[in-house]
Order: sequence, then structure tokens, then C-alpha cells
Amino acid sequence: MLGSILLIISSTIMYSTPLVYGALGGLISEKSGVTNIGLEGMMIVGASTGVVVAAHTNNAWLGFLMAGLAGAVLALLHAIASVTFKADQSVSGIAINLMGAGIALFLARMVFGSTNTPPVQTKLPRLFADSSSLGVFSRLNFEMTSVIALVLTIGLWILLTKTKWGLRITAIGEHPVVADTLGISVNKVRYACVIASGFLAGLGGASMTLSILSSFTPTAISGHGFIALAAVIFGKWKPISVYLSCLFFGFTQTVAIQFGAGSIIPTQILAMLPYVLTLIVLVFFVGKSVGPKASGVPYEKGK
Repeated sequence: MLGSILLIISSTIMYSTPLVYGALGGLISEKSGVTNIGLEGMMIVGASTGVVVAAHTNNAWLGFLMAGLAGAVLALLHAIASVTFKADQSVSGIAINLMGAGIALFLARMVFGSTNTPPVQTKLPRLFADSSSLGVFSRLNFEMTSVIALVLTIGLWILLTKTKWGLRITAIGEHPVVADTLGISVNKVRYACVIASGFLAGLGGASMTLSILSSFTPTAISGHGFIALAAVIFGKWKPISVYLSCLFFGFTQTVAIQFGAGSIIPTQILAMLPYVLTLIVLVFFVGKSVGPKASGVPYEKGK
């Protein structure tokens, strides 16, 4: 019984980890006033890039880092369109999603000759290299990416609530005109936050392919970016609450996988559970959750 509970806890944290990276990215972008629905595209680019780099360097950590940079490059395009050219942020995000999926598949096919890549030789490590001495508690041997995600969550909470940089980000997301009059560069801060958003989303994609799956497939990132956005809303744009929201969605994924085998409920129905719950969250919580006032609104100086 204890072993089963520990396995569920471990699986929940594992499956929530890619969502945490994506959700933290969406959070910091929206806090600055830029809606980033292109998280899905940034995550899938990170997922593909991470595998390509790890396979050719035999260094999963380098692949993980390069995945973040790949997501950041794609986010830069979103920032240019949304911040510099004042484009509709939703349209730009959709374009990023389409572009990201195309780039990821092209990269995998160009390097491996197939969109389904072979497993990488070295995956990202777990917290304990040898957990055999832990007995039943070895099932709580978390991925290092999960530990990093938790540290980033706490770090982002400190940044947004305890530092002047966080206060500036929040001010720009709420009242960019006031922030501008105080000498804060709205565009520079938004650029930085959007690029950071892409970097985190790229890490989220790599945490899926280098830690959970060990390879890239076209379905490695299947709606995770959109679920991450739902977690931002469910968590009311607060880092700790967003992290807990990701755990909730990770738990639904665990339920779908752990209880799918041998269940009287068709596996296809269980596989739909995370996405159905995402829709429910959006329907019942969007109206009750109030995001940054200037989120999604391009800022034009003097207007």
C-alpha cells in the first residue's frame, strides 16, 4: 500500500515537471503584460533540440541547456512581433506554435532521418544515483529536473514578491504607463520576460524527452503548453499556486497511466482526462481569476 502511494506521488511530480517549466514561463511573460500562448511551440522545439544535442555530444545536461536556448530564440520572435511591432499577441502565439512544431520535426528528420528519434545514450539523472538502499522509498527518487523546477518556482516567487525587479515586472504588467513615467523601460523588461519564458518552456520540453521519454516523437509534447497556460490561470498568476496546479494536472496524467491498464474504462477515455480537466478549469476559473490588467495589450508610448 505504501509503495503504491509513493509511486503515485513520484509519478505525479514527474509528469508535472514539464508543465511546471512551461507554466513558470507563461507566468513571467504574462506578469510583464505579454500573453504567450506559443508555449507549446517553444516546448516542442526544446524537446527536439535537447535530444539532438544530447545524442551528438553524449551530454544530457548540454542538451537540456541548448533546449532552453532554442525556446528562447523562438520566444525572441514572439517578442519582436508582440512588443516591437505591436502585433496581436494571440495571433503571434499561434504562429509560434505552428513554427515550433515544424522546426522540431524538420530538425529531427534532418539529423536522424525520422521524426521518431532513437533513445539517447545518457538521460538526465535522478536525485540519487543509487537508490537501492532506500528500500520502498526508492520510489520517491525524483528526477533532477523536478528538483530544479521546484527551485525555480521558489526563485521566481522571491523575484516577483521580494525584489525591485519583480516589482517592476508586476508594475509593467498592471500599469505600463505609470511604470514608463517612473523611468522603467517597458519594452526592455517585456523582451527579457518573454525570452525567459521561452527559455523555461524549452527546458520543459527537454525535461520530457531527456528525463521521462529519453527520445523525441511528434507526440512528445501533446498539449502540454496549453495545459501549462491553464495552470497559470488556475494558479491565479502566483508561482507557488501555479506549481500546485501543475501537480494537479500531473496527478491526472498519473491516474490515466497507472489505472489505465486492466481498467473497465477504455484507455482512450482515461487519456483524455488531463485535457477534459483543462477545459473544465478554463470554463469555471477564467472568470474568477483576474490576471495582470495590461496582459495582452501592446504598449505604445504616449498613448
